[in-house]
Amino acid sequence: MKRQPRAAFRRWRAHRPFWGGLLLTLGGGEILLTMMASLNVIVHIGMVGVAGYLLPAVMVLCGLLTLFSPAQRLFYSIVGALATLGSWITSNMGGFFLGLLLGLIGSSLVFGWLPDQEPRRRRLRRDRTNGGEGPAGGSGGDPVGDGPAGEGPAGGEPEGDPVGGPAAPQPATS
Repeated sequence: MKRQPRAAFRRWRAHRPFWGGLLLTLGGGEILLTMMASLNVIVHIGMVGVAGYLLPAVMVLCGLLTLFSPAQRLFYSIVGALATLGSWITSNMGGFFLGLLLGLIGSSLVFGWLPDQEPRRRRLRRDRTNGGEGPAGGSGGDPVGDGPAGEGPAGGEPEGDPVGGPAAPQPATS
């Protein structure tokens, strides 16, 4: 009975950029904690003091929204990356570099996540059964399978214009 919640969480996690959203949230949280720390290095003056709290809060919000609304992940990752870069100036060098790195890595992972990609284990299993060749079991060079890659059916010259029109007449040379 213990396996059922774990399997449900694993399914939930597989359909969203989990690690990127988590790192973005942790980066914002770390910067917020360094802003609230009672260190003598920290200076809070005017609007920079407000921005020092606002930008890490935006990072945390973008990370959480990425986890719970992955359809908008590109927007959240760009806003999160901009907020992370802004925290360099407003929040003690981005939480003494740690929050800055977590935020940038997290937003990059969110930006690069693809929703319709099959799980890694399934891809590895499929590649092993195909003998390490491409996804269809071919050599991966020619998607049509009627000649060497990039050439026409006879394996010689290309057959027409690459845009789809007829081949242009070639000038005669002597």
